[in-house]
Amino acid sequence: MSQSEYQRNDQPVFVTGHQMITSLGFTIDEHIDSLRQSETGIRWVEDPELLPEPCYVSLVDQEKLTDRFAQRIDSGVSYTRLEKMALLSIHDALTASGIDLASSSTIFLFATTKGNIDLLGADQKEHFGEKRAYLWETARVIKDHFSNPNRAITVSNACVSGVLAINTAAELLRMGYYRHAVVLGADIISSFTALGFQSFKAIGTTPCRPFDSQRDGLTLGEGAGTMILTTDEHLAGTNGREPLVSVAGGGSSNDANPISGPSRTGEELNFAIKKALDEAGLTANDIDHLSAHGTATEYNDEMESKAFTLAGLQEVPTNSLKGYFGHTLGAAGIIESVGLLASMYNREIYATKGYQNLGVPKNINIVDRYRQQSLRNCLKSGSGFGGSNATVVFKAHD
Repeated sequence: MSQSEYQRNDQPVFVTGHQMITSLGFTIDEHIDSLRQSETGIRWVEDPELLPEPCYVSLVDQEKLTDRFAQRIDSGVSYTRLEKMALLSIHDALTASGIDLASSSTIFLFATTKGNIDLLGADQKEHFGEKRAYLWETARVIKDHFSNPNRAITVSNACVSGVLAINTAAELLRMGYYRHAVVLGADIISSFTALGFQSFKAIGTTPCRPFDSQRDGLTLGEGAGTMILTTDEHLAGTNGREPLVSVAGGGSSNDANPISGPSRTGEELNFAIKKALDEAGLTANDIDHLSAHGTATEYNDEMESKAFTLAGLQEVPTNSLKGYFGHTLGAAGIIESVGLLASMYNREIYATKGYQNLGVPKNINIVDRYRQQSLRNCLKSGSGFGGSNATVVFKAHD
């Protein structure tokens, strides 16, 4: 079939595997236990080699990462810290999925902001080579581990990279280019990224408090998340998860605002939300739960409250997961979407860690404690530097 013969269709794109690695642990169950108990992985860290100034951050345990990688992945190849997280995440997401990653019908997408940023150091660069720091090269190394013949797609658009990668993968599957997609998001904390956010005075003096009146900045985090998508409903039903969940719609927009600050009106994120709802064939009244970007910076949380209200979502139970494992940058959209899937599969909503009193101009419904609730249609939103916004709708099927 030639490229001109590909046509978009409305067949569902199902989630058939998912996994996340953060400071909370290396499995979905570890994360769910912490989310239910409102336990955070954020810690005060004083490490001048990693952080120009001491601050609260969320770090993946290096010793556990090394041990788990050695136990689960038998390979003679040297991998970086980020690549180890990524490969572990994909391996565990594959469990019971039935997807052949070595098939030409499977495409890899890699969402990140800085990738192997730690390779800029002279010692690391000497060991792995300068080329390994290129994002496309990291993506190639990861997909080559699984002997995948296709060229991996790298999505790097600030903090919406993860959500955009999910939407891009779903569109490629609907168009018939591929039958399956591995959507990976991974980012690590480095002195480079920490210095950048500290120079903006964006780092909070306490663990982040999304949407709270006392919030004063974000908390950096790191990790990896994987979502495996397929158009094969039979394969989607083999993962043992109920209900079946599909990527029902997505949207994106740009604020055309100063590069380091979001829109002051929320109109542009509202546009992305409405686009995702339209594509999913839903209205605001159909959404049961909203997973917000919720960075705990002054302007982001204000903007989101305005956007959600413009979209008619002000009464929808809304949370942010960043109080548990920080802002994982380009991986955030995927890691937090995996958390949202956990909510849908387990029929529960997790509290917004750090939230006590509403501190945004619009009266949105921030979830302040764990609750059990059946969820059918959920929306994930993201925003980032450069005025980028992206949204995705997940839909449960009987």
